[in-house]
Amino acid sequence: MDTDVSVMIDEDNAIRVESWVKEAVEDGAEILAGGNRKGAYFEPTVLTNTRFEMKVCSLEIFGPVVILEKYKDFKEAVKEINKGSFGLQAGVFTNRIDEMDHAFNNLEVGGVIINDTPTFRVDHMPYGGVKESGLGREGVKYAMQDMLEPRILVKGK
Repeated sequence: MDTDVSVMIDEDNAIRVESWVKEAVEDGAEILAGGNRKGAYFEPTVLTNTRFEMKVCSLEIFGPVVILEKYKDFKEAVKEINKGSFGLQAGVFTNRIDEMDHAFNNLEVGGVIINDTPTFRVDHMPYGGVKESGLGREGVKYAMQDMLEPRILVKGK
């Protein structure tokens, strides 16, 4: 399967992503792939050796950047993820049921996707986030509910 990657929405956002990546690298992060910009195009980029305080970790980058970090204890990794102010979706790659259950019960996100990317969605799913990652849910049913004003009529005897 081929993947096509295009430009970002505008050059200003590509410059912003580039500056966040450069800032992380200057603070000790390592680029494993990508990291270059040409106009509004920013290469898909993989970073490691990051820290939570870096913008690439603590803010929503909305760019083609992914962070890969090693962990020894799954529960500690979940705690680290929950430190953030955002919680859209999480992709968890594991074949262990106990880790799947722990992720679902403890990750502070709008949805947990097992063994796929956190951007996976279909129209009948309630896709959305918690914390500072949005309000409400996407998906046909949920979008319709957001546009309705619930009312109730109670008649006494």
